[in-house]
Amino acid sequence: MKKDTQQLPDWYTEGLEHIWPPYGQSSLSPAPLPVARTEGCCIILEDGRELVDGTSSWWSAAHGYNHPKLVEAAKAQLDVMPHVMFAGLGHEPAYRLATRLSQITPGKGKLSRVFFSDSGSTATEVAMKIALQYWLNHDKPRKERFVCLHGGYHGDTFGAMSVSDPERGMHKAFKNNVIMHYVVDMPTGEYSLSEFEDTIKAIAPHCAGFMVEPLLQGAGGMRLHSPDMLAEIHRICGENEILFIADEIATGFCRTGSMFACEEAGIVPDIMCVGKGLTGGIMTLAATLTSEDIYDAFTGDDPARSLMHGPTYMANATACAVANASLDLFEAENRLAQVAKIEMQMHKALQSLRELSGVMDVRVKGAIGVVQLAEEYMDVYALRHAFIEKNVWLRPFRDVVYLMPPLVISEEELTVLTDAVVEVVTEWSRSVRATLSHLFD
Repeated sequence: MKKDTQQLPDWYTEGLEHIWPPYGQSSLSPAPLPVARTEGCCIILEDGRELVDGTSSWWSAAHGYNHPKLVEAAKAQLDVMPHVMFAGLGHEPAYRLATRLSQITPGKGKLSRVFFSDSGSTATEVAMKIALQYWLNHDKPRKERFVCLHGGYHGDTFGAMSVSDPERGMHKAFKNNVIMHYVVDMPTGEYSLSEFEDTIKAIAPHCAGFMVEPLLQGAGGMRLHSPDMLAEIHRICGENEILFIADEIATGFCRTGSMFACEEAGIVPDIMCVGKGLTGGIMTLAATLTSEDIYDAFTGDDPARSLMHGPTYMANATACAVANASLDLFEAENRLAQVAKIEMQMHKALQSLRELSGVMDVRVKGAIGVVQLAEEYMDVYALRHAFIEKNVWLRPFRDVVYLMPPLVISEEELTVLTDAVVEVVTEWSRSVRATLSHLFD
């Protein structure tokens, strides 16, 4: 679907012909909206329209846009040392950040080693390499597969794709090109858990790690699971020599109502991935944390025991400086209290949608609101356009309309978002009801 570009700036009209867009193709999806600037919780377009952002730029802008503390940190670091390679060299922003991450993550110091990378997918890849080599270094080479969940998503690179849902996930076209791992259902009750435990025991000799998004499966469909079940899975993995890998790239940094989702289940993962909110959405940075026990498996007299991995921009000094400033904000501005208010407001605002035709579920957890619709009647492009018409930025996908606003969003701005969701979904439901009525006439 082409867009009239006559009134758009030259940089847009000229560049549009050269951009390869993410998650779609220009022949089918509407042209991107040209953005002039950002401010607070708003995206300001070139034509002057202001859109209240309900996605936090893919869940990363925890403190909103252009937060002065983050901008100041970036500018100050750029004047001193924008970047330097991390092999054989070290610098204060990364070392301070590693210390702080170890202190605030589950176990408060038990995840003592931090490997920096430059994206969430890379953090997942690092976690997988660590898990595989951990067992190799312990002379257990048969442990070469992973267990993952139906509905899971862990990134777009090949290792990350291999532990994402192979059937309903966005990477199913590559299911014959990636290593096949064990894909299981999230257990939901005592009987299901018993079956799950039997399955894990049977495949344990071949499994290096269990990969999970704690409490919330994000891009796989915004599905929630209970802290108690997460704790049981953690126990089962520990009893069967399977490393528990928590992908907290989306759930970390207060999004689910705790600083990290694993805390609600009272567990400390063996390996943990963080990203997105780590820098408050200012710059790309991710990290993979492990226990000292896992780190020790990579030390000794034999160089072959070393983890041979090192992205060029690993521990980028500017990104680390911004991340430290972001952690300052989490400490000083009580984001968890803000998340609790967001949760209460979204719960109250969205519950009425449960009664509408075509609405399958409404769920709220922390600063996450989800309205699940009947997928067969979904037109994501039409819904996205409807939200833009109401001056909000939301990106429905598959069968969900979801809200993940910046944690600093005001009550008034959140009302704009929830009102838009109620109005658009209500209108959509009317069209579904009309369609169903026509089918049964």
